[in-house]
Amino acid sequence: MSQTLPQALAAFRPGLPLAVALSGGADSTALLLACARQWPGQVRAIHIHHGLQAAADDFERHCVALCARLAVPLAVRRVDARHAPGESPEDAARRARYQAFAAVASEAWPEAPVADIALAQHADDQVETLLLALSRGAGLPGLAAMPACWASGGLNYHRPLLAVPGPAVRDWLREQGEPWVEDPSNTDQRFTRNRIRARLLPALAAAFPRFRDTFARSAAHAAQAQQLLAELAAEDLARLEQPPLIRPLQALSRPRQANVLRHWLRSVHGTTPSAAQLAELLDQVAACRTRGHRLRLKVGAGYVVRQGEALGWQAD
Repeated sequence: MSQTLPQALAAFRPGLPLAVALSGGADSTALLLACARQWPGQVRAIHIHHGLQAAADDFERHCVALCARLAVPLAVRRVDARHAPGESPEDAARRARYQAFAAVASEAWPEAPVADIALAQHADDQVETLLLALSRGAGLPGLAAMPACWASGGLNYHRPLLAVPGPAVRDWLREQGEPWVEDPSNTDQRFTRNRIRARLLPALAAAFPRFRDTFARSAAHAAQAQQLLAELAAEDLARLEQPPLIRPLQALSRPRQANVLRHWLRSVHGTTPSAAQLAELLDQVAACRTRGHRLRLKVGAGYVVRQGEALGWQAD
């Protein structure tokens, strides 16, 4: 069910001290303001300066001024978020951002280390993420959209506003009389996410007024199914040994082979195959019926190779 921002914060139980990822936009400004009121003296802010647009300096100045007024300690980290050839700019910026979060959390406040970080994505962001995944033909991990909380690198990440509609966040912030900085790239409809926000969300609201709730429910179902598949993949990989033995792998159904190979590549080697790469890998595994059959296939950031009776991995 959709919530107001105060309802969402009342149910939020992070570890303290808490750091809020502060971009300077309406959503993160609202989250910082609400958290600072909820836990006076226990909130920090992290601003990541991506350096990708001229307005980045305005974002930083807004964050510095806001945190000074709220008496919230602020750490600013400048990152190189340029993307490599073939890499999504959004993915590159996200990777740089989370690396910076981890560095700031361990370095900025040694007297009171931060283990919990709050992010300001809301219900509309969740819908956009789900629609993006559908447009790209994503599997269950994509359809599960964004988790409300997860742990990574010794930090606990939280998205307490996922049940709050985007317009409700801005309405609350206006009621507080608090300014924010508009990201000029948010209106650039060359970006798919912006086209979804500008064109699809208003149409969905007109046709299906409760679309945020129903989409969130579908994403939750996908997340639950993905968790079951991940548990099955871990069990299968344990039986296949490390590295995976080819003959026992061939005894599994093709969908189960795909599931365990995705899990092996992601969990052990930190790479994710494309759908085409995974299909070719499954064909090659099926063809490994003789000792002389060789295998060296580009997958993600490296190569899957045959090493005797098992599959191996070679990084680029």
